Amino acid sequence: MRATTRVAIVDDHELVALAVQNLVDEADGLVFARHATSVAGLVRRMRDADLVLLDLILRDGTDPAENVRLIRDWGADVLVLTSGEDPFLVRNASRAEVLGIVRKSTPRQALVEAVQTAARGELVPTTEWASALDTDPLLAAAPLTFREREVLSLYASGLGARGVAERLFISENTVNDHLRRIRSLYHRLGRSAATKVELYQRGIEDGYVQAPRRD
Repeated sequence: MRATTRVAIVDDHELVALAVQNLVDEADGLVFARHATSVAGLVRRMRDADLVLLDLILRDGTDPAENVRLIRDWGADVLVLTSGEDPFLVRNASRAEVLGIVRKSTPRQALVEAVQTAARGELVPTTEWASALDTDPLLAAAPLTFREREVLSLYASGLGARGVAERLFISENTVNDHLRRIRSLYHRLGRSAATKVELYQRGIEDGYVQAPRRD
């Protein structure tokens, strides 16, 4: 750990930021730098933090992996905070260059230790991060091709076959061929995907489709 590690938090809930500030100020080797409600607001200024605690879901709708990239380019390490409610975004963050993914509900002392570990530049092993890695279809040998994942994501999110074809610059017949293979694969796995609703459900379960955001 540095003699003193400056810690910032990006979270659009002020009460969470205040709780983290109190936690950091009382911990050995840590000092609270500042609170920002967005990554854009954080990196707009000259770097004044060594470690950033990043809320997984921000109201501005920004992508977690892109937020991590911006903070890393700014020059700070990243520890992700999550409520664990969106597997898609947890998996998204797990693929980025983070030191760990920690639940906001983590007991106070365990959270302090996680931040201190990250402050030393070390990985923070948690069940949330391990689960995201173990179940991520994009990190394992995914049963769907990249194109099939694109088709599933667009189709299950509301577009018809023609709309998917136009978006991907392929024929409608090709889209339907992809959908038939996707449905067949899920059927062989014992997971029904006969309807568009079921395809949507399978996509969310496997991290191919983003679940609706919660306010």
